[in-house]
Formats: sequence, C-alpha cells, structure tokens
Amino acid sequence: MSPLPRGRKYLLKKSPDPVKDQTYFLALLSQEQLAKALFPIGHLTKKKVRALAKKFDLPNQDRPDSQGICFLGKIKYRDFLQEQLGVRKGDIINVENGKKMGQHNGFWHYTIGQRKDIKLSGGPWYVTAKDVKKNIVYIAHGNILMVKARDEFLLGEAHWISGIKPDKKNLQVKIRHGEGSYKCRVNFLKRRVAVKLDQADTGVAAGQYAVFYDKDICLGGGVIQ
Repeated sequence: MSPLPRGRKYLLKKSPDPVKDQTYFLALLSQEQLAKALFPIGHLTKKKVRALAKKFDLPNQDRPDSQGICFLGKIKYRDFLQEQLGVRKGDIINVENGKKMGQHNGFWHYTIGQRKDIKLSGGPWYVTAKDVKKNIVYIAHGNILMVKARDEFLLGEAHWISGIKPDKKNLQVKIRHGEGSYKCRVNFLKRRVAVKLDQADTGVAAGQYAVFYDKDICLGGGVIQ
C-alpha cells in the first residue's frame, strides 16, 4: 500500500456483508498497522465469494462457514479456555435472594446476559454480573435481568484509529460482535469516555469492548468499565 499524502489518514471501513464484518475485532489497529494491512476481498459479500469459488471450481467452494473462533477448528471454545486458563472453582449466586445455586469452573466462561450452559433447576437463568476478583457469577431470572439493563457506561482510555479523538459526539457503537449497534452520544472526559445509548441493553458488561462508528467507518474503541 502506498504512503498517503501528508495529513491524510488510513480508514477502516465496515464490510458490505454485515454478518461477516470483522471491524469490531480490528478497532485497536494503529495507522502503522493499517498501512501494512490488505483485505483483497473485503469489498465482497460472502455470497459473492462463494459464487466466485464455484466459478473457478476451487476445492473449498462448499466448505461450511466457520462458527465462533475459526482458528480453533474442531476444538470447543469452552475447552480452549479451560486449556489456556485452567479451572478455578467459584460460586454461582442468585441475586434475587443471595442463595448459592452451584459452582462454575471460572468466571471467564460466562458473559452478561448469557443463558446457554447454565444448567440449574428453576430456570431459565441469565448471567447478570460477574465479580472477577472473587470469581463469583451472579444469575437471575429474565424479569430481574431487565432491571439490570443499562443505557450509560464509562470506558477507560479509548484508542482512536486515526490517532485523534473524533470531533463528533453523536456516533454509533457496538458492545458486542454482530450486526446490531446503537446510536450513542459520547462525552470525552480527561482519561475516560462517557457513553449514553439511545436505548438500554442488558449485555453491557465490564471488560467487554465498545467500538465506535461514524456510519461505515470504524473509529476505534475501548474497554467498558
């Protein structure tokens, strides 16, 4: 990639395929890294790529889409985490009454709003909070989960791909990978960023990344506190 004229910046744009867009995971790239990055089929949808693979009779033309973390292959995500982080037993607490409901093998296996894999009686149960210092996972029923919905949060010091914070305050933000995003208003504090969503979300979780966009341009992001 050729150097840009003085004063110009490299931009990271969303894929035209919203399901396969990976900008949420690329939001911490620097200008130096983007200068060396190439996305030769980044302008194509997955459907178009498959059509081209079929046209040129490539051996992977009918390969199923990868799910989750593609480099894991057939290894389950939970098994990968356990291999990398080990087992650390902790309590699962019902926030409605403070009762211990069971144990888990490490808080890192759970995300806020998660329902899957909580195999306890009296459910369905949802993860409402995690105490990472004490290794406690808090759960509740769905009606209690809605009480935990938030439309405001703080980020630690944010990373901006351009090297400077945006001059706009009305942006869009993703708080998880996927198609969904929220309109938001940001307020730049001394070393933090205050974010106000246009609607509440039950999955605003400390430790997750919030990634900001100006239409189809990924601006950068930071860790939710």
